[in-house]
Amino acid sequence: MAGKRNESEPAYALLARQLRQDIAAGRYDNGARLPTESELSERYEVSRQTVRRAFVDLVAAGTVYRVPGRGTFVNESGGRYLRQQGSIEDLMNLSHDTTMEVVQQLRRRVDVEAAGRLRLDSDVVYTVVFRRIHDGIPFVLTTVHLPEEVARLIIDAPEMAQGAVSTYTVIGLLERHLSTPIAEAAQSITVDQADDLDVLHLNCEPGRPVLRIDRLYTDSNGVISELSVSHFLPEHYTYRVTLYRDRG
Repeated sequence: MAGKRNESEPAYALLARQLRQDIAAGRYDNGARLPTESELSERYEVSRQTVRRAFVDLVAAGTVYRVPGRGTFVNESGGRYLRQQGSIEDLMNLSHDTTMEVVQQLRRRVDVEAAGRLRLDSDVVYTVVFRRIHDGIPFVLTTVHLPEEVARLIIDAPEMAQGAVSTYTVIGLLERHLSTPIAEAAQSITVDQADDLDVLHLNCEPGRPVLRIDRLYTDSNGVISELSVSHFLPEHYTYRVTLYRDRG
């Protein structure tokens, strides 16, 4: 079975996690029927009882629904981009089914607020602004702020140039160059209003409500490597997180 398994993680939980990742990555379209219990049992070399228990978890989370006599189907998301996230790897893998288009290339600037949130000694940060597109529709505009020493690791990367289009995430580009890996992403979710950049690049009306998600990425030494601020169009985006009971 794909994915790393913790020794304490039951087989059904691992299978449920794998199926959630497959759905989020677009392997199964909205409304698509999943393989049968027998097919999944053979594919992942687990018992049908394990598959059945994984389906129970997915139904409870609202990821799929079951129709007696017909099978198990992926829940419709109303045409919105669906992202399920539960790990740093999930955030980095956002690029797998979307594209990133840079609308303001990575550059040096003075930003007191961003520098303060990055806990820098000076007010200088490096900032890149990009939108992310799914099925031809721009659904989020993100501003990423980086400390100078971090920005210099990718400032010459072609993916950071004005107008560049790629399948990367900024944190995904960065981590291969960092001496200490990212260990934590602190996230806050609020409601904001569309600003001038949103109007220009997301084709929306000024002042309309948008979903704002801020993330601070910290390495295993406790050093903040990135601050991202994203404005999502709620009609084109669904955010889902599955919470698990602490087995400790």
